[in-house]
Amino acid sequence: MGTFRVLIVDDEMDFLETIVNRLLKRKIEATGVSSGEAALAVMKEKEFDVVLLDIKMPGGMDGIEVLREIRKNQPLIETILLTGHASVETSIEGLQSGAFDYLIKPVKFSELLEKLIAAFEKKNAQEQKIRGAKIRGIIGFE
Repeated sequence: MGTFRVLIVDDEMDFLETIVNRLLKRKIEATGVSSGEAALAVMKEKEFDVVLLDIKMPGGMDGIEVLREIRKNQPLIETILLTGHASVETSIEGLQSGAFDYLIKPVKFSELLEKLIAAFEKKNAQEQKIRGAKIRGIIGFE
């Protein structure tokens, strides 16, 4: 298994710093940003496996808009939505837009870690299937 790279997008700075630090201590390459626009900008510069994305953020883009951009540009990246307002309807909309799952704040760190690992495993499985299909195409084995 290679490096596990997570992008955390949340406008609550205390939460953001805490999660980033706790993931770094577990040897997970964690990057934190506080807006959807910043998330999309950093995703052009760096590769990520999983994005932990707050649905409700002030300013320009909300989490669902960011999720749709991620799915359009980098469909293999798995996204876990965070909702502080237990707004299940928005979370369901997120799942329909391609999110891996959602968590309701306040979230237990152990539960968060489990979801991140499950999302990472799904992304790796998808990449493995794609590699297999490419190899079969190259060697002419359909």
